[in-house]
Amino acid sequence: MKNKTLVLGASENPGRYSNMAMLKLQAKGHEIVAVGKKSGTVNGVHISAQPILSDDIDTVTLYLNPDNQKPYYDYILSLKPRRIIFNPGTENEELEEMAASQGIKVQEACTLVMLGTGQY
Repeated sequence: MKNKTLVLGASENPGRYSNMAMLKLQAKGHEIVAVGKKSGTVNGVHISAQPILSDDIDTVTLYLNPDNQKPYYDYILSLKPRRIIFNPGTENEELEEMAASQGIKVQEACTLVMLGTGQY
């Protein structure tokens, strides 16, 4: 398995980018932790409606708008990920500055594009 990724804003809806990202991450061999508004399952990966504590998250990829990210600030930062990917529509200067001040790499990018071009 490759580095573990937290998909924050995960959804069972196949039309959502978070769902597509989960499938593509899985296809590329990445271990996934998924947290969303509602519990569910995507291709065998459980989506938790509650934050999941893990000490080995490499990447957090966000699929929540900035207002919906606020309740997760402490959770995200407590995971001490190597990087946070702010997908289109999730850009958040406040969280980006908080993360960068803790040495977390911040990227405004699209996880799906990164996976498709080998930049992930």
